[in-house]
Amino acid sequence: MKPPSPRPTRSVVPSEEHAQLALREARGLMLPIVRWLLRHGVSYSAFADMLKGVFVQVAREELSQSGAKPSHSALSVLSGVHRKDVRLLADALPHAGAPRNIPLASQLFTRWLTDPACRGADGQPISLPRAGAEPSFEALARQLSTDVHPRTLLDELARLGLVRIDGDVVVPVATSFVPAAGLAELTALFSANAADHLAAAVHNLTESGPTFLEQSVFANGLSEASTRMLAQTARQAWKRTFDELAAQATERIKADAATPENYRMRYGVYFYSEPVADAPAADPKTESRPSA
Repeated sequence: MKPPSPRPTRSVVPSEEHAQLALREARGLMLPIVRWLLRHGVSYSAFADMLKGVFVQVAREELSQSGAKPSHSALSVLSGVHRKDVRLLADALPHAGAPRNIPLASQLFTRWLTDPACRGADGQPISLPRAGAEPSFEALARQLSTDVHPRTLLDELARLGLVRIDGDVVVPVATSFVPAAGLAELTALFSANAADHLAAAVHNLTESGPTFLEQSVFANGLSEASTRMLAQTARQAWKRTFDELAAQATERIKADAATPENYRMRYGVYFYSEPVADAPAADPKTESRPSA
């Protein structure tokens, strides 16, 4: 029987000072989120109703990690959500440790991009026969799932604009999983990426022990042309990192197939630029440091 995971050691404790600090910085975090919600037609009242469930879910996870029983009363006290609402919400929420679903199409296409058997001498993904022994699209799909028919996954990749079907051959037309169509897929990727980025930062800020990689390079005093050049440099650096890390991850998945452990990981990168209002003209600076 596998021993239980050690409980995390908190590096902060609830206090009025810590609460005010968190609320102050949460405002900045929420600005892009609220902009996204408003552009999709989500009002404050709808968001507030949904947020009750989030507070109850996280409160249950925190209580479980500390060894306390997540009773309705305990959930209400920790989350601040009324006990009547807790009763309605608690049983319908996902349990702690429930993984964020990664679309099977995303897993399949990433495997195609990184598996040496599916890449040519130039390192680019090759066209695959639809059926047959490895390397084929059918064999690749069967490596990931025996429950979903390869044709279903092929239709999904074609719908997303990632592949083209040419007779009995499947041709990749993209070099990364960024769906060309389908707001639902793009939104799911955005949510998963942003959530894990924030989870790494929250871990580093609130728990003792080893920290996650969570850093950024930022600069001001730039021209628009310079930001475009730096954006291109960032994309090239990401492409090199993606190829190396995705290939290693594919190897480790195969090597760990027999282990009873089940961990997940995500590594990401982002680039953002915007004009700065009333920027000072003197002494622009460039820095590289943890964003937290």
